[in-house]
Amino acid sequence: MLNGKSILITGGTGSFGKNFVRRVLSLHNLRRIVIYSRDEFKQWQMAEEFKEYCSILRFFIGDVRDETRLERALNGVDYVIHAAALKQVPACEYNPSEAIKTNIVGAQNVIEASLNCNVKKVVALSTDKAVNPINLYGGTKLVSDKLFTAANAYSGANGTTFSVVRYGNVAGSRGSVIPFFQAQIKNGKTSLPITDYRMTRFWISLDQGVDLVLKAIAEAKGGETFISKIPSFKITDLAQAMLPGCQMEEIGIREGEKLHEVMVTKEDSFNTYEFENHFIIYPHMSWCDMNRYDLSGGKKVEFGFEYTSGTNTQWLNIDNIKCRLAQI
Repeated sequence: MLNGKSILITGGTGSFGKNFVRRVLSLHNLRRIVIYSRDEFKQWQMAEEFKEYCSILRFFIGDVRDETRLERALNGVDYVIHAAALKQVPACEYNPSEAIKTNIVGAQNVIEASLNCNVKKVVALSTDKAVNPINLYGGTKLVSDKLFTAANAYSGANGTTFSVVRYGNVAGSRGSVIPFFQAQIKNGKTSLPITDYRMTRFWISLDQGVDLVLKAIAEAKGGETFISKIPSFKITDLAQAMLPGCQMEEIGIREGEKLHEVMVTKEDSFNTYEFENHFIIYPHMSWCDMNRYDLSGGKKVEFGFEYTSGTNTQWLNIDNIKCRLAQI
């Protein structure tokens, strides 16, 4: 499917972008991969890391806020993965206009440029924080998701298809709890702070995140939101897996933080189908004809169904977590 094709990744110098590039280069004979981002130093680092692929990789300095630059970078591109975003919750709260410019205006620019350049498929990375958002970051990503879904109404029957993949913090990624605990342990702490003893999270690896994007590229017909079936864990179990026998001090939930991650809401259950390894939320829009989708192997979830880390059927215990930590 990807052989001979050209892919552009916005925000491609991050953990996801590097892992995705490494995977597709090992499996496919691509014509070109374009890394589109603002940080020239990170681009230089990535170019050094992948120097054996210099004939395939291209590095474009650019911002998703700049539609003209996007159109230049998208010339001849078949697939776009939109990973660029302002993601840090406190930074977005303190700089709301900047979060809006990147996460909302930037998303619309990616859509417009992709339509103008006849891109085949666009896959946008989303987050659990876009579901029933309680902070600005989540609010901007909710709007972004809606924009990418609605974009299918403008692309025409044979035009660009837009879809979304949704997952929470990738295990071990910047901003997640694992590197925070690691820093505490490295500094000799014998007690780890827990915001709330009841807190749970989903566990998804970088490889699983890449798998979901590849599935969306291969299967999306337009407007779907793809969600992996992944296990949950308790934050207290993570602490004990990382520092066995440690004291755990409950410090109170932070502003903009949830007790449990939510991927599918009760309202989503109207148009959510469950498959063996994932869920798909289909668009409920006037332009959407369900006959365009392949529902074989799927089953519509019951009304009122929710997919949350707190009520999940798959759980990691302390030993499971230790095994997964060793793989990061």
